[in-house]
Amino acid sequence: MKYFIKADRFLLEKEVKKGSYLVVEDGHFGSFVDSLPANSKIMDWSGYTIAPGLFDTHIHGIDGHDIMDGRTDVVHGISEALLKLGVTRFLPTTLTSNKEDLNQAIKAVTDAVSTGLAGAQSEGIYLEGPYFTEKHKGAQNKNYFRDPAIDEFLEWQQLSKGTIVKIALAPEREGSMGFIRSVSERGVLVSIGHTDASYNCCTEAVDAGARNFVHLFNGMSGLHHREPGATGAGLIDQRAYSELICDGFHVHPDIACFALKTKQDKLLLITDCMRAGLMPDGDYLLGEFPVVMRNGVARTETGSLAGSTLNLIDGIKNLQQWSGNSLTEIWHLASLSPARSLGKETILGSIKPEKTADYVVVDDNLHVQATAVQGEIKYRKQDL
Repeated sequence: MKYFIKADRFLLEKEVKKGSYLVVEDGHFGSFVDSLPANSKIMDWSGYTIAPGLFDTHIHGIDGHDIMDGRTDVVHGISEALLKLGVTRFLPTTLTSNKEDLNQAIKAVTDAVSTGLAGAQSEGIYLEGPYFTEKHKGAQNKNYFRDPAIDEFLEWQQLSKGTIVKIALAPEREGSMGFIRSVSERGVLVSIGHTDASYNCCTEAVDAGARNFVHLFNGMSGLHHREPGATGAGLIDQRAYSELICDGFHVHPDIACFALKTKQDKLLLITDCMRAGLMPDGDYLLGEFPVVMRNGVARTETGSLAGSTLNLIDGIKNLQQWSGNSLTEIWHLASLSPARSLGKETILGSIKPEKTADYVVVDDNLHVQATAVQGEIKYRKQDL
């Protein structure tokens, strides 16, 4: 199917395009044209902006669902809930748990994806843990922490039918460097997180192939002028991406802007959202931990932040407002940078000929009006 999109503006990688029509054909973007052939099919979004579909590479759940529930209906529920938020791609993310529950979560995602997701599409599984250390454990269960084991990972990879694309660990654990090299050589993105590692240890991990830092500033050794720690490594090492939760609670706005200036397009906007996202204040579970959400902030019983309830598009709004940088620059930190971190930038993440036609229709206040996956409108605001 071929159609032409009419809109006030299009957010491209380096510019805002106006006054043309965007071709969409067979689920992919084409070129811009200034005039239309006779009898063309037009998707008229006059008054609105067309932006690339968002890609959340770190999300545990939303709308009452959690990947660790280990059920296919939960995965489908997350997929569909994300559409109204402009998210077209995501990485279903696990938590540290016992092996049985992790196996079940992996199987549920794999089975759900194999039957086809109706909403946002999974680009692979993200194992957040279980190879962490206790000091910066956050809402991860220390009872299941252990040293990385390549045989165990390969069992999970086999169970997932080769769809695990990202794994987080603490690089100070015994055997980590060999594990990082082995997993990275298999095309899996290794992330550094929930760690008390030194700056030198983190640099060694990046040398071995790690290329991402989990939710920068949170769950890691802090920045000090004589020992930069994991935070310093995440800020300084331009070989690696760094995730950032821009909800105003996990990271102070001025520090978020500092990270943006330092990392630039190596910054990844994520949500780390858990099941309380889109839900009212109340009591929830994050894995095995009771969590209380008050005023949209989720915390464990001990007061630690427990993931977030952030919507990715709100993270964009926040960082754009805090920094004053252009919307197109900030938007692509939640679309193109995530795709690049996983080596998918040639097919996802921006509006460009031959890329997959994932896009979002937004108004001037960045309220989502419609979301398209592979050129097909999957969500449309009811009052349109």
